[in-house]
Amino acid sequence: MQGSNIFQARRSLLAGAGLAVAAALVVPPAALAQLDTWPTQPVRLVVNFPPGSSPDVLARAMALPLQQALGQTVLVENRAGATGIIGAEMVVKAPADGYTLLMTAGSTITTSPFMYPKIPYDSSKDLVPVAAAARVVLFLVVRPDLPVNNVQEFLDYLKARPGKLSYGSAGNGSGPHLAGEMLKSQAGVFAVHVPYRGASPALQDLLAGQIDFYFDPGIALSHVRAGKLRMLAVAVPNRSSLFPDIPTLSEAGLKGFDAGVTHGFYAPRNTPPEVIARLNREINRILTLPNVRSQIATLGAEPTPLTPAQFAAQMNDDSHRFAAIIKEHNIRAD
Repeated sequence: MQGSNIFQARRSLLAGAGLAVAAALVVPPAALAQLDTWPTQPVRLVVNFPPGSSPDVLARAMALPLQQALGQTVLVENRAGATGIIGAEMVVKAPADGYTLLMTAGSTITTSPFMYPKIPYDSSKDLVPVAAAARVVLFLVVRPDLPVNNVQEFLDYLKARPGKLSYGSAGNGSGPHLAGEMLKSQAGVFAVHVPYRGASPALQDLLAGQIDFYFDPGIALSHVRAGKLRMLAVAVPNRSSLFPDIPTLSEAGLKGFDAGVTHGFYAPRNTPPEVIARLNREINRILTLPNVRSQIATLGAEPTPLTPAQFAAQMNDDSHRFAAIIKEHNIRAD
């Protein structure tokens, strides 16, 4: 399935998620008999991105308290590759018994299906939302010698120099790339996109003045605090608790601007709903723990306790928003 057919076939992620949750209600008798004692063996938490990535940091921050809550070992297993597809497929094919879960970035659900012509599963049906973990905030940062002090000055500077400024990203189709394209579409400006192989190289070139601005997923915050970069805005609807004095792009005139993504936990389709309900309760409680919240803050993210239905709705909203940008700019992954 290619082109516009991809968007038509996946028009509503929420509808697909609802079907997956409904399917989970059809529980085999053998599984029902196990619900009173679940879990009786270690739980495997698959992270479909490499060690040190934001989903990995979240998984490891939450693994020990989840282990203590469940009374069973929680094993974090990195299965990276193909922009998360390998690890996600592994969970999709796992038994739906609650012993294999996926911790993943929002992009696995909200952008990858629109940028890859062939994925060996349907994330809106084959993965059931369990619990959100954190809303990853993007921050608009610029090199310190750029002669702008706020968003309006920045946009005016861009408009006066079409194609003269550049912005970096972690690669084609990455969150910072999509945020940059959103900015160009909503503000009516043009800047050159420079894709890198990862967020760190993009940050290093911004610090060196090789590019002009960047939608930072949290790795540049120490440089902002040190005065090596200037933060102009937050690229989500609400201000960040880490930088409460920094306005959102929506406040600055780009109404409804939201480039945030939600990382969270998923289970294979047909996982017993009672298991999902318990995991959701435990994860939401863990998100209130001070040490977990502090680790989430190191990512520039916000804890996001949601019910499975609320989580599905959030992912549906994100999916529609990113799908529109991907289609408008004909973005394809590296």
